[in-house]
Amino acid sequence: MKKQYVSLLAVILSVSGFLFSCGDKMNKNTGNLKFDSIRVNETAHLFGDTSKPACNLVISFTYPVKSSDAMLKDSLNTYFLSACFGDKYMGMTPEEAVKDYTQTYINDYRRDLEPMYTEDEKNKENGGSIGAWYSYYKTIKSNVQFYEKNLLVYHIYYDEFTGGAHGIYSNTFLNMDLNTMRPLRLSDLFVEEYQEALTDLIWNQLMAANKVTTHEELEDLGYGSTGEIAPTENFFLNKEGITFYYNVYDITPYAMGPVEVHIPFDMMAHLVGSSPIIGELKN
Repeated sequence: MKKQYVSLLAVILSVSGFLFSCGDKMNKNTGNLKFDSIRVNETAHLFGDTSKPACNLVISFTYPVKSSDAMLKDSLNTYFLSACFGDKYMGMTPEEAVKDYTQTYINDYRRDLEPMYTEDEKNKENGGSIGAWYSYYKTIKSNVQFYEKNLLVYHIYYDEFTGGAHGIYSNTFLNMDLNTMRPLRLSDLFVEEYQEALTDLIWNQLMAANKVTTHEELEDLGYGSTGEIAPTENFFLNKEGITFYYNVYDITPYAMGPVEVHIPFDMMAHLVGSSPIIGELKN
């Protein structure tokens, strides 16, 4: 009897271990990625003189530092460096890229503005200060917005002022398919010829949010005045559905700010293709 009990206990423990192992594999995020950030807050004055205007650069760059798949980590870093800083930085390490970008920004600022500033100082008629437009700034911040199984959503915030009436800012999203190691496009998610039906859903969501019933009423509010209201590749996915993100000037004037249009999965079920990413999010 004692032997039977020990044998039964061994079987139970073995099955429990197997189920735990399977559950762990099922819940494991692809690549088992770990992230870190490089931060910069650098101010540089014209001619190195603190009494003169300056530029300010703020960077917070998030990137994978560890992964069970080295190729995946390197591929993601290539995409993230390109999206944040430009294609010329794709082959660098994150540390090298941030350092070079910072120095290039400062050098370009001084090269471009110091000659004009010198001329303005010569030509000014009184002791008043020279225009504030000489004070530049730029902010680049990125973060992992969502990471589960085969999907990683990477968010980039950009804000810059180079003189003029106001600065310009934007938000960009990369929905990385970790299986294929590339960003998802709308054609990966939806059936063929999805554009017209998805456009209708976007219009309907905007009309509902603004409590109007016609396209004309929505247009009278300013929507569609700076660009066509249509599905944009600047979107992000989560467990609730898809959100299209329109930056300032995409479909509305600057004063109206950015526009987000969220469409739940159940509302667009007839348009969703066979993407495994969507299946994982819905389940």
